[in-house]
Amino acid sequence: MIASLRLGARGLAQRRALSSLVIAEHNGKQLSESTLAAVTACSKLGAPVTLLVAGASCKEVAETAATVSGVDSVAVYESDALAHGVAEEWTPLVVEVQRSGSHTHVVAGSSSFSKSLLPRVSALLDVAQISDVVDVTDSSTFVRPIYAGNAMATVKSEDPIKVLTVRPTSFDKATVGGGSAAVQSVEGINVSSPGCTEWLSEEVATSDRPELSSAKVVVSGGRGLKTSENFAMLDTLALELNAAVGASRAAVDSGMCPNEMQVGQTGKVVAPDLYIAIGISGAIQHLAGMKDSKTIVAINKDPEAPIFQVADYGLVADLFSTVPELEAKLKA
Repeated sequence: MIASLRLGARGLAQRRALSSLVIAEHNGKQLSESTLAAVTACSKLGAPVTLLVAGASCKEVAETAATVSGVDSVAVYESDALAHGVAEEWTPLVVEVQRSGSHTHVVAGSSSFSKSLLPRVSALLDVAQISDVVDVTDSSTFVRPIYAGNAMATVKSEDPIKVLTVRPTSFDKATVGGGSAAVQSVEGINVSSPGCTEWLSEEVATSDRPELSSAKVVVSGGRGLKTSENFAMLDTLALELNAAVGASRAAVDSGMCPNEMQVGQTGKVVAPDLYIAIGISGAIQHLAGMKDSKTIVAINKDPEAPIFQVADYGLVADLFSTVPELEAKLKA
C-alpha cells in the first residue's frame, strides 16, 4: 500500500509538471483559427496552457488571447524583428520562453509558418518533432496521418519536451471570450536576426471571399479547367455560395492559379461543410487535403475518376456546361 501511494504521488507530481506553450499566429487583432485549434488540442493534456503572442505590435491581440477558453497565461513579446514571421528570428524567442517556463510541450497549429519555425526549435532543443497531430491520447502519445492520410499512426514520444504541430481541421476551435488569463511581458531576450535571412518584401492578395483554410464552403478546380481564363469561372460560383476557391496541384503547376490556393498534402488541408471538386481527378495527394469535408460534391466527365470514391454526390458531366447551369440555378 505504501509503495502504491508513493507511486501515485510521483505520478501526480509529473502531471503537475506538465505545461504547454502554444505559439500564436495572428494578424495584429485576431488569433488565427489554427491557434485556437492548438489550444483545444493542449486542453486534452490536462495541463496549464501559456499562449505566446509576439510581433511588432500585439498588445491588442494579447488582450483578446487572455479571454480564450483554456488559456491560463499569455506571454507577450513586442519586436519589429518579428513583424514578418521569419523563422530564424522567431526561433530564439520560442526556445528561451520554453526554457524559462520549463514547458513540456511546444505546440502550434499546422501552417506554413509553424512548418518553418518548429523544426528549428526542435533541433535546438534536441528533440524530435511530431507533425500534423489529429488526436491526443495522453501527454506522450499522439495520432498522426501517414501515407498521405491513408493510415493513422499512433506514436509515443520519450523526449522530455514534445514539439508538435496539430491539424486545425481535427480539433474544435477554442472559444474567444469569457477567459481571464494573466498577461505578462517577456523580458531579457534578444531576437535580432542571425544574418542568414533577410526580409525583402511580400505580395498579399486581398479578397472578400472567406479564407481557404477556414471557409465553410470550398469550390476547387483542377486540370479539367484547362486554362486560367476557364478557372476564373469558379469565382462567380464561389460568390454565389460565399465560398473560398481552392485548386489541385495540377491546376497550380499549370499556372491556372497561385500556389496559395492549392489544397492537398503539399498545400492546405481543409474540412469545410461543403467541398465542390470541379474537373479534379482525385489524386491521392489531393484527397489527403480535403477528404474530411462533411459533404463532397464532384463534377467530372470521367466516370472512373478517383474523386468519385470519396464523393457524397457525383455528377459525370462536362463541367463547361454544368457549372454555368449551376450558377444560373443559384442566381434564380
